[in-house]
Amino acid sequence: MTQNATRETARHEELAPAPDDAPPADDAPPADGSAPRPRRLRGVLKWSAAVLALLILAAGAAGYLYYRELNDNIRKDPLNLGDSKVAEPTPNAAGQTPLNILLIGSDARDSEENQKLGGARETFGSTPLADVQMLVHLSADRSNMSVISMPRDTLLKIPKCTDPDDGTVYPASEGRRMANESLGHGGPGCTVATWQELTGIHIDHFVMVDFAGVVAMADAVGGVPVCVDANIHSRDSQGHGSGLKLPKGTHPVKGEQALQWLRTRYGFEDGSDLARAKAQHMYMNSLARQLRENATLSSPNNLRRLAEEATRALTVDPGLDTVKKLYDLSTELRKVKPERITMTTMPNRYVGARVEPTEDAEKLFRLVREDIALDGRDAKPKPAVEKPPADPAADDAAIAVQVRNGTRTDSLAPASGRASAIAGALREKGFTGATADTAGAYTEGRTVVRYPSADLEGDARRVAAVLGIPADAVKRSTDVSGVTLVVGADWREGTRYEAPEEDDTTPESAQALNGADDKACMHVDPGFTW
Repeated sequence: MTQNATRETARHEELAPAPDDAPPADDAPPADGSAPRPRRLRGVLKWSAAVLALLILAAGAAGYLYYRELNDNIRKDPLNLGDSKVAEPTPNAAGQTPLNILLIGSDARDSEENQKLGGARETFGSTPLADVQMLVHLSADRSNMSVISMPRDTLLKIPKCTDPDDGTVYPASEGRRMANESLGHGGPGCTVATWQELTGIHIDHFVMVDFAGVVAMADAVGGVPVCVDANIHSRDSQGHGSGLKLPKGTHPVKGEQALQWLRTRYGFEDGSDLARAKAQHMYMNSLARQLRENATLSSPNNLRRLAEEATRALTVDPGLDTVKKLYDLSTELRKVKPERITMTTMPNRYVGARVEPTEDAEKLFRLVREDIALDGRDAKPKPAVEKPPADPAADDAAIAVQVRNGTRTDSLAPASGRASAIAGALREKGFTGATADTAGAYTEGRTVVRYPSADLEGDARRVAAVLGIPADAVKRSTDVSGVTLVVGADWREGTRYEAPEEDDTTPESAQALNGADDKACMHVDPGFTW
Protein backbone atom coordinates (compact mmCIF):
# COMPACT_ATOMS: atom_id res chain seq x y z
CA MET A 1 0.00 0.00 0.00
CA THR A 2 1.41 3.46 -0.86
CA GLN A 3 2.14 6.03 1.79
CA ASN A 4 -0.71 8.25 0.53
CA ALA A 5 -3.15 5.33 0.53
CA THR A 6 -2.09 4.49 4.07
CA ARG A 7 -2.73 8.04 5.20
CA GLU A 8 -6.12 8.06 3.47
CA THR A 9 -7.17 4.82 5.20
CA ALA A 10 -6.04 6.24 8.53
CA ARG A 11 -8.16 9.34 7.96
CA HIS A 12 -11.24 7.24 7.39
CA GLU A 13 -10.69 5.30 10.60
CA GLU A 14 -10.78 8.49 12.67
CA LEU A 15 -14.13 9.20 14.27
CA ALA A 16 -13.47 12.15 16.52
CA PRO A 17 -16.93 12.61 18.03
CA ALA A 18 -17.15 8.86 18.68
CA PRO A 19 -13.69 7.52 19.56
CA ASP A 20 -15.38 4.20 20.29
CA ASP A 21 -13.89 3.08 16.97
CA ALA A 22 -10.27 3.54 18.02
CA PRO A 23 -8.17 0.34 17.90
CA PRO A 24 -8.46 -1.42 21.26
CA ALA A 25 -5.04 -3.07 21.21
CA ASP A 26 -3.13 0.05 22.23
CA ASP A 27 -5.79 1.60 24.45
CA ALA A 28 -5.89 1.66 28.22
CA PRO A 29 -6.56 -1.70 29.90
CA PRO A 30 -10.12 -2.57 30.91
CA ALA A 31 -11.48 -0.69 33.89
CA ASP A 32 -11.58 -3.88 35.96
CA GLY A 33 -7.79 -4.09 35.94
CA SER A 34 -7.57 -7.28 33.90
CA ALA A 35 -5.01 -7.75 31.14
CA PRO A 36 -5.67 -5.80 27.93
CA ARG A 37 -7.84 -7.65 25.45
CA PRO A 38 -6.45 -8.55 22.02
CA ARG A 39 -7.08 -6.05 19.29
CA ARG A 40 -10.47 -6.61 17.72
CA LEU A 41 -12.12 -5.71 14.47
CA ARG A 42 -12.72 -2.01 14.05
CA GLY A 43 -16.02 -0.51 13.09
CA VAL A 44 -17.90 -3.64 12.03
CA LEU A 45 -21.39 -2.91 10.73
CA LYS A 46 -21.92 0.33 12.64
CA TRP A 47 -25.42 1.12 11.60
CA SER A 48 -26.67 -2.09 10.02
CA ALA A 49 -30.00 -2.11 11.81
CA ALA A 50 -30.96 1.31 10.56
CA VAL A 51 -30.13 0.31 7.00
CA LEU A 52 -32.70 -2.47 7.19
CA ALA A 53 -35.12 0.01 8.74
CA LEU A 54 -34.72 2.21 5.69
CA LEU A 55 -35.39 -0.67 3.36
CA ILE A 56 -38.59 -1.72 5.11
CA LEU A 57 -39.96 1.60 6.30
CA ALA A 58 -39.39 3.61 3.17
CA ALA A 59 -41.38 1.03 1.28
CA GLY A 60 -44.06 0.74 3.94
CA ALA A 61 -44.94 4.41 3.61
CA ALA A 62 -45.31 4.13 -0.13
CA GLY A 63 -48.84 2.76 -0.07
CA TYR A 64 -50.01 6.00 1.49
CA LEU A 65 -47.66 8.62 0.09
CA TYR A 66 -46.91 7.98 -3.53
CA TYR A 67 -45.63 11.45 -4.39
CA ARG A 68 -43.48 12.20 -7.35
CA GLU A 69 -41.07 14.26 -5.26
CA LEU A 70 -40.34 11.20 -3.15
CA ASN A 71 -39.06 9.40 -6.24
CA ASP A 72 -36.89 12.42 -7.02
CA ASN A 73 -35.35 12.20 -3.54
CA ILE A 74 -33.96 8.72 -4.17
CA ARG A 75 -30.38 8.60 -5.44
CA LYS A 76 -29.40 5.89 -7.94
CA ASP A 77 -26.20 4.05 -8.84
CA PRO A 78 -25.47 1.05 -11.10
CA LEU A 79 -25.92 -2.37 -9.52
CA ASN A 80 -22.61 -4.01 -10.46
CA LEU A 81 -19.41 -2.29 -11.57
CA GLY A 82 -17.34 -5.45 -11.96
CA ASP A 83 -16.54 -7.37 -15.13
CA SER A 84 -17.71 -10.78 -13.94
CA LYS A 85 -21.31 -11.73 -13.28
CA VAL A 86 -22.87 -14.50 -11.20
CA ALA A 87 -25.67 -16.45 -12.81
CA GLU A 88 -29.15 -15.95 -11.39
CA PRO A 89 -30.47 -18.93 -9.41
CA THR A 90 -32.69 -21.43 -11.19
CA PRO A 91 -36.40 -21.07 -10.25
CA ASN A 92 -37.90 -23.74 -8.02
CA ALA A 93 -40.78 -25.99 -9.08
CA ALA A 94 -43.24 -23.16 -8.41
CA GLY A 95 -41.27 -20.75 -10.59
CA GLN A 96 -39.97 -18.77 -7.58
CA THR A 97 -36.42 -17.50 -7.10
CA PRO A 98 -34.59 -16.21 -4.00
CA LEU A 99 -33.96 -12.50 -3.56
CA ASN A 100 -30.60 -11.15 -2.35
CA ILE A 101 -30.19 -7.52 -1.23
CA LEU A 102 -26.87 -6.03 -0.11
CA LEU A 103 -27.26 -3.39 2.61
CA ILE A 104 -24.39 -0.88 2.72
CA GLY A 105 -23.69 1.69 5.44
CA SER A 106 -21.43 4.47 4.19
CA ASP A 107 -19.20 6.53 6.49
CA ALA A 108 -19.43 9.43 3.99
CA ARG A 109 -18.64 12.83 5.48
CA ASP A 110 -19.97 14.77 2.52
CA SER A 111 -22.37 17.07 4.38
CA GLU A 112 -22.26 19.19 7.53
CA GLU A 113 -24.72 16.84 9.24
CA ASN A 114 -22.70 13.74 8.36
CA GLN A 115 -19.54 15.52 9.53
CA LYS A 116 -21.09 16.41 12.87
CA LEU A 117 -22.23 12.84 13.46
CA GLY A 118 -19.34 10.85 12.12
CA GLY A 119 -15.91 12.33 11.66
CA ALA A 120 -13.09 14.74 12.26
CA ARG A 121 -12.85 17.96 10.20
CA GLU A 122 -9.92 16.71 8.11
CA THR A 123 -12.02 13.80 6.81
CA PHE A 124 -14.65 16.04 5.18
CA GLY A 125 -15.19 15.03 1.56
CA SER A 126 -12.75 12.13 1.72
CA THR A 127 -13.37 8.82 -0.06
CA PRO A 128 -16.23 6.99 1.71
CA LEU A 129 -15.86 3.50 3.14
CA ALA A 130 -18.47 0.72 3.23
CA ASP A 131 -18.33 0.24 6.99
CA VAL A 132 -21.60 -1.72 6.98
CA GLN A 133 -22.00 -4.70 4.67
CA MET A 134 -24.90 -7.04 5.22
CA LEU A 135 -26.48 -9.50 2.81
CA VAL A 136 -30.21 -10.13 3.20
CA HIS A 137 -31.37 -13.39 1.60
CA LEU A 138 -35.13 -13.88 1.11
CA SER A 139 -35.94 -17.50 0.33
CA ALA A 140 -37.58 -18.46 -2.96
CA ASP A 141 -40.84 -19.44 -1.25
CA ARG A 142 -40.69 -16.29 0.95
CA SER A 143 -40.94 -18.39 4.11
CA ASN A 144 -37.63 -17.37 5.71
CA MET A 145 -34.92 -14.71 5.71
CA SER A 146 -31.20 -15.07 6.36
CA VAL A 147 -28.82 -12.18 7.07
CA ILE A 148 -25.01 -12.32 6.87
CA SER A 149 -22.94 -9.44 8.27
CA MET A 150 -19.36 -9.04 7.03
CA PRO A 151 -16.73 -7.37 9.26
CA ARG A 152 -15.46 -4.23 7.57
CA ASP A 153 -11.82 -5.27 8.14
CA THR A 154 -12.26 -8.52 6.19
CA LEU A 155 -9.31 -9.10 3.87
CA LEU A 156 -10.33 -10.03 0.33
CA LYS A 157 -9.63 -9.29 -3.30
CA ILE A 158 -11.45 -6.33 -4.81
CA PRO A 159 -12.22 -6.93 -8.52
CA LYS A 160 -11.68 -4.51 -11.35
CA CYS A 161 -14.38 -1.81 -11.27
CA THR A 162 -15.18 1.18 -13.48
CA ASP A 163 -16.59 4.41 -12.02
CA PRO A 164 -19.85 5.14 -13.92
CA ASP A 165 -19.53 8.90 -13.37
CA ASP A 166 -16.08 9.67 -14.77
CA GLY A 167 -14.96 6.38 -16.36
CA THR A 168 -12.06 5.87 -13.93
CA VAL A 169 -10.92 2.25 -14.05
CA TYR A 170 -9.85 0.74 -10.73
CA PRO A 171 -7.76 -2.38 -11.46
CA ALA A 172 -8.29 -5.55 -9.46
CA SER A 173 -6.29 -5.47 -6.23
CA GLU A 174 -2.99 -7.32 -6.51
CA GLY A 175 -3.26 -8.57 -2.94
CA ARG A 176 -6.03 -8.59 -0.39
CA ARG A 177 -7.53 -5.32 0.80
CA MET A 178 -10.05 -4.42 3.48
CA ALA A 179 -13.63 -5.03 2.37
CA ASN A 180 -14.78 -1.51 3.22
CA GLU A 181 -12.42 0.00 0.61
CA SER A 182 -14.54 -1.39 -2.24
CA LEU A 183 -16.97 1.56 -2.02
CA GLY A 184 -14.19 3.94 -3.03
CA HIS A 185 -13.61 2.03 -6.29
CA GLY A 186 -16.47 3.61 -8.19
CA GLY A 187 -19.38 3.33 -5.78
CA PRO A 188 -21.70 0.72 -4.24
CA GLY A 189 -21.69 -1.31 -7.46
CA CYS A 190 -18.08 -2.27 -6.71
CA THR A 191 -19.06 -3.45 -3.22
CA VAL A 192 -21.70 -5.63 -4.90
CA ALA A 193 -19.10 -6.99 -7.34
CA THR A 194 -16.73 -7.74 -4.45
CA TRP A 195 -19.40 -9.70 -2.57
CA GLN A 196 -20.29 -11.72 -5.66
CA GLU A 197 -16.63 -12.58 -6.28
CA LEU A 198 -16.18 -13.75 -2.70
CA THR A 199 -19.45 -15.63 -2.16
CA GLY A 200 -20.65 -16.77 -5.59
CA ILE A 201 -24.08 -15.42 -4.59
CA HIS A 202 -26.07 -13.50 -7.21
CA ILE A 203 -27.07 -10.11 -5.78
CA ASP A 204 -30.31 -8.59 -7.06
CA HIS A 205 -30.27 -5.17 -5.37
CA PHE A 206 -28.36 -2.90 -3.02
CA VAL A 207 -29.50 -0.20 -0.58
CA MET A 208 -27.00 2.31 0.86
CA VAL A 209 -27.42 4.87 3.67
CA ASP A 210 -25.11 7.32 5.50
CA PHE A 211 -24.74 8.71 9.05
CA ALA A 212 -27.44 11.36 8.77
CA GLY A 213 -29.90 8.92 7.27
CA VAL A 214 -29.48 6.57 10.22
CA VAL A 215 -30.28 9.26 12.77
CA ALA A 216 -33.19 10.72 10.80
CA MET A 217 -34.81 7.35 10.19
CA ALA A 218 -34.33 6.09 13.74
CA ASP A 219 -36.04 9.24 14.97
CA ALA A 220 -38.89 8.91 12.45
CA VAL A 221 -39.60 5.33 13.56
CA GLY A 222 -40.30 6.56 17.09
CA GLY A 223 -37.82 4.33 18.91
CA VAL A 224 -36.77 0.67 18.96
CA PRO A 225 -36.71 -1.28 22.27
CA VAL A 226 -33.26 -2.51 23.35
CA CYS A 227 -32.09 -4.25 26.53
CA VAL A 228 -29.01 -4.11 28.77
CA ASP A 229 -28.49 -6.31 31.83
CA ALA A 230 -26.97 -3.45 33.86
CA ASN A 231 -26.62 0.31 33.78
CA ILE A 232 -24.20 1.27 31.01
CA HIS A 233 -22.18 4.35 30.13
CA SER A 234 -19.96 3.73 27.11
CA ARG A 235 -17.09 6.07 28.02
CA ASP A 236 -13.74 5.30 29.65
CA SER A 237 -11.20 7.54 31.40
CA GLN A 238 -9.50 8.35 28.11
CA GLY A 239 -12.73 9.35 26.38
CA HIS A 240 -13.16 6.16 24.36
CA GLY A 241 -16.75 5.07 23.81
CA SER A 242 -19.93 5.98 21.97
CA GLY A 243 -21.37 7.94 24.90
CA LEU A 244 -24.39 5.63 25.18
CA LYS A 245 -25.95 5.91 28.65
CA LEU A 246 -28.86 3.66 29.59
CA PRO A 247 -30.22 2.25 32.85
CA LYS A 248 -30.65 -1.49 33.30
CA GLY A 249 -33.62 -3.02 31.50
CA THR A 250 -35.45 -2.47 28.21
CA HIS A 251 -35.77 1.02 26.77
CA PRO A 252 -36.66 2.50 23.35
CA VAL A 253 -33.81 4.29 21.57
CA LYS A 254 -34.16 6.70 18.67
CA GLY A 255 -32.29 9.46 16.88
CA GLU A 256 -28.68 9.95 17.97
CA GLN A 257 -29.16 7.52 20.86
CA ALA A 258 -30.02 4.77 18.36
CA LEU A 259 -26.81 5.58 16.47
CA GLN A 260 -24.90 5.36 19.76
CA TRP A 261 -26.36 1.90 20.40
CA LEU A 262 -25.38 0.70 16.95
CA ARG A 263 -21.83 2.01 17.35
CA THR A 264 -21.18 0.92 20.94
CA ARG A 265 -18.23 -1.39 21.51
CA TYR A 266 -16.80 -0.18 24.82
CA GLY A 267 -19.08 -1.55 27.52
CA PHE A 268 -20.70 -4.43 25.62
CA GLU A 269 -19.42 -7.88 26.64
CA ASP A 270 -15.71 -8.19 25.74
CA GLY A 271 -15.46 -4.80 24.07
CA SER A 272 -14.99 -6.29 20.58
CA ASP A 273 -16.64 -5.43 17.30
CA LEU A 274 -18.20 -8.88 17.35
CA ALA A 275 -20.11 -7.83 20.48
CA ARG A 276 -21.16 -4.67 18.67
CA ALA A 277 -22.50 -6.76 15.77
CA LYS A 278 -24.49 -8.82 18.28
CA ALA A 279 -26.08 -5.65 19.64
CA GLN A 280 -26.93 -4.55 16.12
CA HIS A 281 -28.62 -7.87 15.36
CA MET A 282 -30.71 -7.51 18.53
CA TYR A 283 -31.75 -4.05 17.36
CA MET A 284 -32.73 -5.31 13.92
CA ASN A 285 -34.79 -8.16 15.33
CA SER A 286 -36.57 -5.80 17.69
CA LEU A 287 -37.25 -3.42 14.81
CA ALA A 288 -38.68 -6.20 12.66
CA ARG A 289 -41.01 -7.33 15.45
CA GLN A 290 -42.15 -3.79 16.12
CA LEU A 291 -42.93 -3.10 12.48
CA ARG A 292 -44.88 -6.32 12.16
CA GLU A 293 -46.94 -5.61 15.26
CA ASN A 294 -47.63 -2.05 14.10
CA ALA A 295 -48.27 -2.63 10.42
CA THR A 296 -49.49 0.94 9.84
CA LEU A 297 -48.62 4.32 11.31
CA SER A 298 -51.72 6.16 12.47
CA SER A 299 -50.57 9.73 11.86
CA PRO A 300 -50.46 11.03 8.26
CA ASN A 301 -47.84 13.54 9.36
CA ASN A 302 -45.64 10.75 10.73
CA LEU A 303 -46.07 8.83 7.48
CA ARG A 304 -45.17 11.87 5.42
CA ARG A 305 -42.07 12.60 7.50
CA LEU A 306 -41.05 8.97 7.45
CA ALA A 307 -41.33 8.76 3.67
CA GLU A 308 -39.42 11.99 3.14
CA GLU A 309 -36.58 11.05 5.51
CA ALA A 310 -36.29 7.57 4.05
CA THR A 311 -36.15 8.58 0.40
CA ARG A 312 -33.62 11.36 1.07
CA ALA A 313 -31.35 8.92 2.91
CA LEU A 314 -31.27 6.17 0.28
CA THR A 315 -29.01 5.34 -2.62
CA VAL A 316 -30.26 2.31 -4.55
CA ASP A 317 -29.76 0.43 -7.80
CA PRO A 318 -32.10 1.11 -10.76
CA GLY A 319 -34.24 -1.88 -9.78
CA LEU A 320 -35.35 -0.03 -6.64
CA ASP A 321 -35.37 3.56 -7.88
CA THR A 322 -39.04 4.39 -7.21
CA VAL A 323 -41.21 4.36 -4.11
CA LYS A 324 -43.46 1.78 -5.74
CA LYS A 325 -40.53 -0.61 -6.32
CA LEU A 326 -39.47 -0.19 -2.70
CA TYR A 327 -43.02 -0.82 -1.56
CA ASP A 328 -43.21 -4.00 -3.65
CA LEU A 329 -39.95 -5.19 -2.08
CA SER A 330 -41.30 -4.38 1.38
CA THR A 331 -44.36 -6.50 0.67
CA GLU A 332 -42.09 -9.46 -0.07
CA LEU A 333 -39.98 -8.92 3.06
CA ARG A 334 -43.01 -8.63 5.32
CA LYS A 335 -44.15 -12.14 4.40
CA VAL A 336 -41.48 -13.56 6.70
CA LYS A 337 -42.41 -14.03 10.36
CA PRO A 338 -39.82 -12.97 12.96
CA GLU A 339 -39.25 -16.56 14.06
CA ARG A 340 -38.03 -17.38 10.53
CA ILE A 341 -35.44 -14.55 10.47
CA THR A 342 -31.85 -15.57 11.26
CA MET A 343 -29.09 -13.00 11.83
CA THR A 344 -25.47 -14.16 11.46
CA THR A 345 -21.93 -12.79 11.25
CA MET A 346 -19.56 -14.17 8.63
CA PRO A 347 -17.25 -16.68 10.39
CA ASN A 348 -13.74 -15.27 10.46
CA ARG A 349 -10.27 -15.56 11.99
CA TYR A 350 -7.67 -12.94 12.76
CA VAL A 351 -4.80 -12.10 10.41
CA GLY A 352 -2.86 -9.61 12.48
CA ALA A 353 -5.29 -6.76 13.13
CA ARG A 354 -7.61 -7.82 10.30
CA VAL A 355 -9.73 -10.90 9.62
CA GLU A 356 -10.30 -13.34 6.79
CA PRO A 357 -13.19 -15.73 6.01
CA THR A 358 -12.88 -19.27 7.36
CA GLU A 359 -14.08 -22.59 5.97
CA ASP A 360 -17.27 -22.04 7.97
CA ALA A 361 -17.82 -18.82 6.00
CA GLU A 362 -17.80 -20.76 2.73
CA LYS A 363 -20.27 -23.20 4.26
CA LEU A 364 -22.55 -20.29 5.19
CA PHE A 365 -22.29 -18.90 1.65
CA ARG A 366 -23.17 -22.32 0.23
CA LEU A 367 -26.29 -22.56 2.36
CA VAL A 368 -27.44 -19.21 0.98
CA ARG A 369 -26.54 -20.17 -2.60
CA GLU A 370 -28.59 -23.34 -2.24
CA ASP A 371 -31.46 -21.49 -0.54
CA ILE A 372 -31.23 -23.56 2.64
CA ALA A 373 -32.83 -21.88 5.67
CA LEU A 374 -30.30 -21.01 8.38
CA ASP A 375 -32.80 -21.81 11.14
CA GLY A 376 -32.73 -25.49 10.14
CA ARG A 377 -36.51 -25.74 9.88
CA ASP A 378 -36.78 -26.60 6.18
CA ALA A 379 -35.93 -29.74 4.29
CA LYS A 380 -33.08 -29.35 1.82
CA PRO A 381 -34.52 -28.26 -1.55
CA LYS A 382 -34.16 -30.55 -4.52
CA PRO A 383 -31.17 -29.77 -6.75
CA ALA A 384 -32.04 -27.26 -9.43
CA VAL A 385 -31.90 -28.33 -13.06
CA GLU A 386 -28.74 -26.82 -14.49
CA LYS A 387 -29.07 -24.50 -17.47
CA PRO A 388 -26.95 -25.58 -20.46
CA PRO A 389 -23.81 -23.47 -20.95
CA ALA A 390 -23.89 -20.76 -23.61
CA ASP A 391 -20.86 -22.33 -25.32
CA PRO A 392 -20.73 -26.18 -25.46
CA ALA A 393 -17.60 -28.02 -24.39
CA ALA A 394 -14.78 -28.55 -26.85
CA ASP A 395 -13.38 -32.01 -27.56
CA ASP A 396 -11.67 -33.46 -24.49
CA ALA A 397 -8.26 -33.40 -26.13
CA ALA A 398 -8.67 -29.68 -26.91
CA ILE A 399 -9.51 -28.65 -23.34
CA ALA A 400 -6.56 -27.19 -21.44
CA VAL A 401 -6.81 -27.87 -17.69
CA GLN A 402 -4.46 -26.77 -14.93
CA VAL A 403 -4.64 -28.86 -11.75
CA ARG A 404 -3.64 -27.44 -8.37
CA ASN A 405 -3.15 -29.13 -5.01
CA GLY A 406 -5.44 -27.38 -2.52
CA THR A 407 -5.45 -30.10 0.14
CA ARG A 408 -3.57 -28.07 2.76
CA THR A 409 -5.65 -27.13 5.82
CA ASP A 410 -5.03 -25.32 9.10
CA SER A 411 -4.15 -28.63 10.73
CA LEU A 412 -2.91 -30.82 7.83
CA ALA A 413 0.00 -30.50 5.43
CA PRO A 414 -0.88 -30.83 1.72
CA ALA A 415 -1.33 -34.39 0.48
CA SER A 416 1.75 -35.11 -1.62
CA GLY A 417 1.46 -35.35 -5.41
CA ARG A 418 -2.28 -34.68 -5.70
CA ALA A 419 -2.02 -32.23 -8.62
CA SER A 420 0.16 -34.63 -10.63
CA ALA A 421 -2.07 -37.61 -9.82
CA ILE A 422 -5.29 -35.95 -10.96
CA ALA A 423 -3.66 -34.38 -14.02
CA GLY A 424 -2.44 -37.87 -14.96
CA ALA A 425 -5.92 -39.31 -14.48
CA LEU A 426 -7.36 -36.65 -16.78
CA ARG A 427 -4.78 -37.39 -19.47
CA GLU A 428 -5.70 -41.08 -19.29
CA LYS A 429 -9.31 -40.07 -19.94
CA GLY A 430 -8.33 -38.13 -23.08
CA PHE A 431 -7.65 -34.64 -21.66
CA THR A 432 -4.18 -34.45 -23.14
CA GLY A 433 -3.95 -30.75 -22.27
CA ALA A 434 -4.11 -31.41 -18.50
CA THR A 435 -1.06 -30.15 -16.57
CA ALA A 436 -0.12 -30.05 -12.89
CA ASP A 437 0.75 -26.79 -11.12
CA THR A 438 3.55 -27.85 -8.79
CA ALA A 439 4.75 -24.35 -7.96
CA GLY A 440 3.01 -24.18 -4.59
CA ALA A 441 0.42 -25.58 -2.19
CA TYR A 442 -3.04 -24.05 -1.98
CA THR A 443 -5.83 -24.21 0.58
CA GLU A 444 -9.30 -25.15 -0.64
CA GLY A 445 -11.80 -26.79 1.70
CA ARG A 446 -13.89 -28.22 -1.12
CA THR A 447 -12.76 -29.34 -4.58
CA VAL A 448 -13.70 -26.75 -7.21
CA VAL A 449 -13.36 -26.22 -10.97
CA ARG A 450 -12.97 -22.55 -11.90
CA TYR A 451 -13.20 -20.86 -15.28
CA PRO A 452 -12.71 -17.17 -16.20
CA SER A 453 -15.31 -16.52 -18.90
CA ALA A 454 -18.60 -17.82 -20.34
CA ASP A 455 -16.92 -19.40 -23.37
CA LEU A 456 -15.08 -21.83 -21.06
CA GLU A 457 -18.03 -22.82 -18.87
CA GLY A 458 -18.84 -25.84 -21.03
CA ASP A 459 -15.22 -27.02 -20.83
CA ALA A 460 -15.18 -26.63 -17.04
CA ARG A 461 -18.42 -28.58 -16.66
CA ARG A 462 -17.07 -31.35 -18.87
CA VAL A 463 -13.94 -31.73 -16.71
CA ALA A 464 -16.07 -31.85 -13.55
CA ALA A 465 -18.46 -34.44 -14.98
CA VAL A 466 -15.67 -36.81 -16.03
CA LEU A 467 -14.22 -36.80 -12.51
CA GLY A 468 -17.54 -37.01 -10.68
CA ILE A 469 -17.38 -33.46 -9.35
CA PRO A 470 -20.90 -31.99 -8.85
CA ALA A 471 -22.08 -29.12 -11.03
CA ASP A 472 -22.37 -26.71 -8.09
CA ALA A 473 -18.59 -26.96 -7.65
CA VAL A 474 -18.03 -25.38 -11.09
CA LYS A 475 -17.59 -21.65 -10.60
CA ARG A 476 -16.73 -18.62 -12.69
CA SER A 477 -13.80 -16.60 -11.31
CA THR A 478 -11.48 -13.86 -12.52
CA ASP A 479 -8.71 -15.34 -10.33
CA VAL A 480 -7.88 -17.87 -13.08
CA SER A 481 -6.94 -17.49 -16.73
CA GLY A 482 -8.24 -20.86 -17.92
CA VAL A 483 -10.05 -23.96 -16.70
CA THR A 484 -8.47 -24.67 -13.31
CA LEU A 485 -9.20 -27.66 -11.08
CA VAL A 486 -8.26 -27.19 -7.43
CA VAL A 487 -8.15 -30.52 -5.60
CA GLY A 488 -9.57 -29.67 -2.18
CA ALA A 489 -9.11 -31.01 1.32
CA ASP A 490 -12.15 -33.24 0.72
CA TRP A 491 -10.21 -35.24 -1.93
CA ARG A 492 -6.87 -36.23 -0.43
CA GLU A 493 -6.69 -39.62 -2.13
CA GLY A 494 -7.99 -41.53 -5.17
CA THR A 495 -8.68 -40.34 -8.72
CA ARG A 496 -12.48 -40.42 -8.66
CA TYR A 497 -14.13 -37.68 -6.65
CA GLU A 498 -16.72 -38.71 -4.11
CA ALA A 499 -18.73 -35.78 -2.83
CA PRO A 500 -18.83 -35.76 0.98
CA GLU A 501 -22.14 -35.87 2.79
CA GLU A 502 -23.16 -32.24 3.13
CA ASP A 503 -23.77 -30.79 6.58
CA ASP A 504 -26.53 -28.21 6.17
CA THR A 505 -26.54 -26.91 9.73
CA THR A 506 -25.56 -23.30 10.31
CA PRO A 507 -22.00 -23.12 11.74
CA GLU A 508 -21.84 -22.19 15.43
CA SER A 509 -19.17 -19.64 14.53
CA ALA A 510 -21.84 -17.66 12.63
CA GLN A 511 -23.38 -16.69 16.00
CA ALA A 512 -26.95 -17.08 14.74
CA LEU A 513 -29.66 -15.03 16.46
CA ASN A 514 -33.35 -15.78 15.88
CA GLY A 515 -35.65 -12.90 15.05
CA ALA A 516 -38.30 -13.96 17.57
CA ASP A 517 -35.89 -13.88 20.52
CA ASP A 518 -37.41 -11.00 22.50
CA LYS A 519 -35.50 -11.97 25.67
CA ALA A 520 -32.08 -11.13 24.23
CA CYS A 521 -30.20 -8.60 26.37
CA MET A 522 -26.69 -7.21 25.99
CA HIS A 523 -24.28 -8.03 28.80
CA VAL A 524 -22.59 -4.94 30.24
CA ASP A 525 -18.91 -4.96 31.18
CA PRO A 526 -18.76 -4.12 34.92
CA GLY A 527 -16.08 -1.55 34.12
CA PHE A 528 -18.62 0.54 32.22
CA THR A 529 -21.56 0.53 34.62
CA TRP A 530 -22.79 3.27 36.95
